[in-house]
Amino acid sequence: MTDAFEWRGRVGEAWAEEWRRTDRTLAPVQNALLETLLPLLPPSGALLDIGCGAGSISLAFADARPDVRVTGIDLSEALIAAARERALGRAAFEVGDASAWRPADGRRFDALVSRHGVMFFDDPVAAFAHLRTLAAPGAPLVFSCFRARDENPWAAALIPIVQHFAPDAAAAPPPDKGPFAFADPARIEAILAGAGFGRPEIAPFDFTFVAGEGDDPVADALAYFGRIGPFAALLRELDEPRRAEARAMLAVIAERHCEGGEVRFRAAAWIVSCVSA
Repeated sequence: MTDAFEWRGRVGEAWAEEWRRTDRTLAPVQNALLETLLPLLPPSGALLDIGCGAGSISLAFADARPDVRVTGIDLSEALIAAARERALGRAAFEVGDASAWRPADGRRFDALVSRHGVMFFDDPVAAFAHLRTLAAPGAPLVFSCFRARDENPWAAALIPIVQHFAPDAAAAPPPDKGPFAFADPARIEAILAGAGFGRPEIAPFDFTFVAGEGDDPVADALAYFGRIGPFAALLRELDEPRRAEARAMLAVIAERHCEGGEVRFRAAAWIVSCVSA
């Protein structure tokens, strides 16, 4: 489970260094968010990107709607530095905890968006209630999140490796925060209702998760999984001989999913839409 301390430190730094690969894996999700939210953005409005990472969603909206004022916030200084370097003035980025951050000028936002950035709050009801105070009345909130782990072969494929090296972790129940914390639509509805948002529309979205490509897609996938996600967390707990064994096991899995010059997995997400009260 990744907490705020890790996002501010080594995890955020890894994501900042690997933003090209993470943008690649989540590109279909980004397109779905754009398709959903762009028609709802008012002219010359203000958009808040929650957990903006290295800025991909913020910049996509800024490019699609130059009239909209886009602000991205994230816990990680390293990710915000990467976003600012990419932005070239197209969007503003600030380091901040979305569950407590407020804009210095006190403005309210005409829309809120997040690409897989809302599953890590310690108290999600309180966090979303705070986000609602940042939104203008009737402002849309649109975010993506993963469905259950067993619906996401990119993650389910790693379970045998985790079972081999960390059986207790593999047997533990899913945590209340983390990549799959919003897998249950009933939980999403309860959180948003408790925070004062309107009843959400929760639509399934299936996509291809490209973990590796290029001259050696398997090596590329190993490099990606070795820095980002549950396999990277497992590697940090192993000594070097066991790390090599884990990488060899993952290489076999990546080879099985290599097709057309890419290591591909099926992935399953929710696209959640609602409005502030």
